[in-house]
Amino acid sequence: MTVRHDGLTVEWFGYATVRLETPDRFVAYIDPGRYGVLTGEWEPDSPDTSHPVPVEYRAQDGDAIFVTHDHHYDSDGIERVAGEDATVVVYEGVDADAIDRDVKAVDDLPYDVRRVGAEDHLTVGECEAWSLPAHNEPDGPHTRANGEPYHPEGFGVGFLLSLDGKTVFWPGDSDVLDGHRELDVSLFLPPIGGSFTMDRREAAALAERLEPDLVLPIHYDTFSALETDSEAFAADVAGRGVPVVLDEE
Repeated sequence: MTVRHDGLTVEWFGYATVRLETPDRFVAYIDPGRYGVLTGEWEPDSPDTSHPVPVEYRAQDGDAIFVTHDHHYDSDGIERVAGEDATVVVYEGVDADAIDRDVKAVDDLPYDVRRVGAEDHLTVGECEAWSLPAHNEPDGPHTRANGEPYHPEGFGVGFLLSLDGKTVFWPGDSDVLDGHRELDVSLFLPPIGGSFTMDRREAAALAERLEPDLVLPIHYDTFSALETDSEAFAADVAGRGVPVVLDEE
């Protein structure tokens, strides 16, 4: 499914991977890859076979790629979506040596790589981008059994992107933070899976506060720990008077 919002074409692939395209065909990706969202399998419609068919997404059309933290850093995913002249914007805390997966070092990516801190601003072609803090509160509900946050302060960021006059907000893997409530947002992409981020109820309350033109939830149902009732979320948000859509097959 592809969502169109006020000139922007938006597609959620699963997990945190989102593709955004402006009417001028400027393409941005957020957190591309992992968990098979670009390399998964699908069951063919043909009755002649029941074997899954591999999906190989390799558009390589991205002008700007944004990566929020180690958990969403996938160098293969970046190479599948990035165009030859792409700019890859990566949070400064992303460290390939600290990731227990086979990934390239950020500096070895064959693109223009820009590192950002927790509260930076930069311009990439048609896109104005701001990085924003993203973390779980130490005394909040999204922590490990020992009380340690899954995403401690300083581990990652979210992004606010301005594309074709619209602002797109992806909070990253985060609880609802005070600064989130003050943003001017056209398209809100909240994580609603809970466990490691805000859950669907917390995200719905934030959507009501932000009053965006459209809410498109992401970061849910890709694996069991992220399972949630997306229809209940949509009903909750709609009941608060905020437009919402689900990008689901």
